[in-house]
Amino acid sequence: MAVPEFYKFFRPLLEVLSDGNVAKGSGLFDIIADHMKLSDADREELLPSGNRTRVADRTLWAITYLSQAKLLDRPQRGSYQISAKGKEYLSTAPKVITPSDLLVFPEFVDFQNRTRTTRTTNFSTPPTTLSGIHESPPEETIEIAHREINAKLADELLDRIKAMPPVFFEQLIVKLMLKLGYGGSHDDAGKTIGKSGDGGVDGVIKQDKLGLDNIYLQAKRWSEGTVGRKEIQAFVGALAGRAATKGVFITTSTFTKEAQAYAISISSAKVSLIDGYELACLMIENDLGVSLVSRYDVKRIDSDFFEGE
Repeated sequence: MAVPEFYKFFRPLLEVLSDGNVAKGSGLFDIIADHMKLSDADREELLPSGNRTRVADRTLWAITYLSQAKLLDRPQRGSYQISAKGKEYLSTAPKVITPSDLLVFPEFVDFQNRTRTTRTTNFSTPPTTLSGIHESPPEETIEIAHREINAKLADELLDRIKAMPPVFFEQLIVKLMLKLGYGGSHDDAGKTIGKSGDGGVDGVIKQDKLGLDNIYLQAKRWSEGTVGRKEIQAFVGALAGRAATKGVFITTSTFTKEAQAYAISISSAKVSLIDGYELACLMIENDLGVSLVSRYDVKRIDSDFFEGE
């Protein structure tokens, strides 16, 4: 028997975690395989890349989907536990849970929407991850899968960032600004200045190689809650105190509509807001905190090669 499609791991995963205990990722693969009564050959089957068993890969994709629907919690890195919502859902869930079934959860809908708008990782492309993927032309299918992989990677990046100390996040945003081309090549092009009495500013970076202007940075590494207008007003006040006219406010969370509207309305300074998901996408685009695992080139016939001179 072949290893089942990744979504067929959804219910078994919820079932083996239904006791509420925390399970580690590596041990969970064997538990799932036992629960699904997979053969030794199935357990040993590798992905085409050879870097992971298909069972482990399917389990990890199932974890991602169930976590996005908030049916699973991640108490710590590499550990998983069924949530209260997951226990409740399991009592009424269909025998085979599909990605479409998870669309009843707003958090999962948000995840699916992100895969369509995301700006690579050691994971294979999940089969039949989006509705209608089999009806799409091959190149379009690859593009859809690529977006979904990046959306998943963005969520993983945010989890890692939130687990790091505040000083790491402050250094991260300076590194990101340098990657985006600000500051040029000067050794002192960007630096963190977040400390007691920092005046509401966590970092500063030169706008260009000549250092004609500075951009001030504010970092909010929040796991819960949203950044509101009050925080943006405080940042604008900090900019005014430095006679600065440019600022970037970056958070691992999100901004309220009031905060976004206020940032647009400011006339004394230009303030850009970057939320957690956009931060992660920018990191992926600029190879910050991620590394290339595999690459697939799509080629076409070179018509000029076959034309006569």
